[in-house]
Amino acid sequence: MIRFVAVAIAALSLAGCNTLVLNAPGDVAAQQGNLIVVATVLMLLIIVPVIALTLLFAWRYRASNAKATYKPDWDHSTQLELLIWAAPLLIIIALGAVTWISTHTLDPYRPLSRIAPGKPVTAETKPLVVDVVSLDWKWLFIYPEQGIATVNELVAPVDRPIEFHMTSENVMNAFYVPALAGMIYTMPGMETRLHAAIGKPGQYQGFSSNFSGAGFSHMHFIFTATDNAGFDQWVAQAKANGGTLQRADYLVLAQPSEREPVRRYSRIDEGLYHAILNRCVKQGHMCMDEMMAKDASSPAQSQESMSHESMPMAMPPADAHAH
Repeated sequence: MIRFVAVAIAALSLAGCNTLVLNAPGDVAAQQGNLIVVATVLMLLIIVPVIALTLLFAWRYRASNAKATYKPDWDHSTQLELLIWAAPLLIIIALGAVTWISTHTLDPYRPLSRIAPGKPVTAETKPLVVDVVSLDWKWLFIYPEQGIATVNELVAPVDRPIEFHMTSENVMNAFYVPALAGMIYTMPGMETRLHAAIGKPGQYQGFSSNFSGAGFSHMHFIFTATDNAGFDQWVAQAKANGGTLQRADYLVLAQPSEREPVRRYSRIDEGLYHAILNRCVKQGHMCMDEMMAKDASSPAQSQESMSHESMPMAMPPADAHAH
């Protein structure tokens, strides 16, 4: 009775498990979930027979079984060798082929060719561009086409490709919405991308899946998938009731903080994301892309200009340079 109760409690607890990763409403996440299932089944084709045969041999050839055939001098079987080596080799070839094809098909930098099975992306379809910045410890989402931005709130229309441009203000994080696609890292001074789409309205959990300090545990946001009318209404609300996000406001927002509430901004600096990516939000800081362009055009001149920019206005005496 105790064992039965324990099994029943375990079954009830497992019944509440979230299987969203394997039943995701996003097409990219769904294909990734199918890849997990296919890979697991292929590996189980070897693992299950090996476990079963191990238990069978241990039982059949136990010391107390007088009926088992005893062959102390047996050491080789060509048939068994072929089976032992050929079966895993075929599984590895199949698994490698499936993984190679899926890796290229589900490349996060590759624009979507479909929204869902039977729903191809046409040439006229324009993706929704969202610039993502991971901060300590919150998420900033910039909608350049709509001219708005949000903190810890991501909204997108159903059945429309989403093109994420992602970077980080400070340390590396990982952008992850299980219902949408696999996790993609965000890194300061670098841009990563993700193409995805959601196929079912609803609210889904998003978070950082890479530890980034004290406030990491609360670095969550809600991803809301809605229809086109709902998305347009949300944009209108953000424009009507949002605040201002200029460079000075961003520098304040970028300061470490935990459990940040949802914020909306109706007016944003046009080049803010570019400045964040190139590490030049503060006035007077040269952007990395400008610095690299100068280095590429004239290395000697750019180094000289940088050294002049870093020199103090008052030159030290000549004998100080000797030291």
